[in-house]
Amino acid sequence: MDSGKVFLDGIKGGTDGSKESGLKNVSSHCSISEMDDFDLAKLLDKPRLNIERQRSFDERSLSELSIGISRGLDNYESAYSPGRSGLDTPASSARNSFEPHPMVADAWEALRRSLVYFRGQPVGTIAAYDHASEEVLNYDQVFVRDFVPSALAFLMNGEPDIVKHFLLKTLQLQGWEKRIDRFKLGEGAMPASFKVLHDPVRKTDSVIADFGESAIGRVAPVDSGFWWIILLRAYTKSTGDHSLADTPECQKGMRLILALCLSEGFDTFPTLLCADGCSMIDRRMGIYGYPIEIQALFFMALRCALVLLKHDAEGKEFIERIVKRLHALSYHMRRYFWLDFQQLNDIYQYKTEEYSHTAVNKFNVIPDSIPDWVFDFMPTHGGYFIGNVSPARMDFRWFALGNCVAILSSLATPEQASAIMDLFEERWEELVGEMPLKISYPAIESHEWRIVTGCDPKNTRWSYHNGGSWPVLLWLLTAACIKTGRPQIARRAIDLAESRLLKDGWPEYYDGKSGRYIGKQARKYQTWSIAGYLVAKMLLEDPSHLGMISLEEDKQMKPVIKRSSSWTC
Repeated sequence: MDSGKVFLDGIKGGTDGSKESGLKNVSSHCSISEMDDFDLAKLLDKPRLNIERQRSFDERSLSELSIGISRGLDNYESAYSPGRSGLDTPASSARNSFEPHPMVADAWEALRRSLVYFRGQPVGTIAAYDHASEEVLNYDQVFVRDFVPSALAFLMNGEPDIVKHFLLKTLQLQGWEKRIDRFKLGEGAMPASFKVLHDPVRKTDSVIADFGESAIGRVAPVDSGFWWIILLRAYTKSTGDHSLADTPECQKGMRLILALCLSEGFDTFPTLLCADGCSMIDRRMGIYGYPIEIQALFFMALRCALVLLKHDAEGKEFIERIVKRLHALSYHMRRYFWLDFQQLNDIYQYKTEEYSHTAVNKFNVIPDSIPDWVFDFMPTHGGYFIGNVSPARMDFRWFALGNCVAILSSLATPEQASAIMDLFEERWEELVGEMPLKISYPAIESHEWRIVTGCDPKNTRWSYHNGGSWPVLLWLLTAACIKTGRPQIARRAIDLAESRLLKDGWPEYYDGKSGRYIGKQARKYQTWSIAGYLVAKMLLEDPSHLGMISLEEDKQMKPVIKRSSSWTC
């Protein structure tokens, strides 16, 4: 089959939330009934187990794993108990400890309106529920990355079945043959999105999946597989149900994802080499190489996989590979991607054209390439992981998602996590402004914009991915604030969001240097803007929810790891 777009037919049961009708059904390449890998219905019907475990997978040190020692105690295990949030939602209990903001009920109503059904079962949420927009484009699809905050909201509200259905549906899509033109994608690749088509005449549902062949830049989403593993761990942690993750199908799905990103090649670094447009920033924005967002998600997904993989013959092989990669990756990221006042001063004084194992300027970065803005931006106290590091190139831009995930995954050391939060406080106007949160800083403009983006009219300065403000990032900021013991920063950001989000119709993003204006092409009722707000609120109300999306630092991982002489610092 030449097309990477594949269909799934099935008999529809129950009601659905779709407004679509009269769509022609296309015969499937692979139907549920024909699939040999597993039976979806059988998996969905499995009873959910509420297992109390005295010890958790989550905090096993890498050194313990390498010699097979038992699990370590999870700091969050005793504090976290599965259940509903106390927020005033249509499905929540009434144990409110405070008067909920009026936006909360509206947000839940909007989130439920975005649900997508397959055979009468919810399998995700569409990207945006904007009736005012004439061009739907792909905003009526379920995106893997977009669904993550929706999934967390449902988990925190005690509604895990929606998340389970989503995990299984996307796992099925992973098993499909994936082609772009005449090239076949890796077996482990997860879709960027999928769409459910309802045929009321034949009473059938079909699914069409996009693995990158319909994306703006025709780039496969590297982050989808990582988000899937992270979400599987969140589901397991939230429900106490390990039966889903332990199924042969989920174990195989994880191994396929890991096989893609742990494969050997010509790389001399433990980071993942990626094309532009392979993540949340899905347009050309100069993030090709080793973008911080992918590296942080890669690190977190590896750590989540460690707690989910079974210790059978196949699982042990991947566990050993993960342990080795995590040691190398954490060293590389903490050593070469980290920037603070002292490191900036050191780079400023670098010598160039060094040859030998004793070189200090290992990537031959030319000090004159340091942009002027970074000298004023960098406070005396504070720091962050820069956007990219590769030969003779350092992208000094700030990227919010990568730095927040670095905190949650403990890729950042406690000292580095604290420094990132210091940066938020010191550079509040630049990174937060009037609407949280800048996806990147600063914006690129003029000649640089023309070269880097290819004159992209959507990514003009201080708009969209180019320095735009994205409300969805509020949940990541809040989680990072709680983990670092600074909830007051999150409270301040949420207050800003509450002053405008509902009134503005839950926009996708905001424009302007301070995030004052609704984005020029922003969709209204953007689902992850809604869900991101709800997750942030529930995290503040019940910080124990943090346990499902946060990993504590491995206490036994040494900050400096011995390497060959060619890597001696």
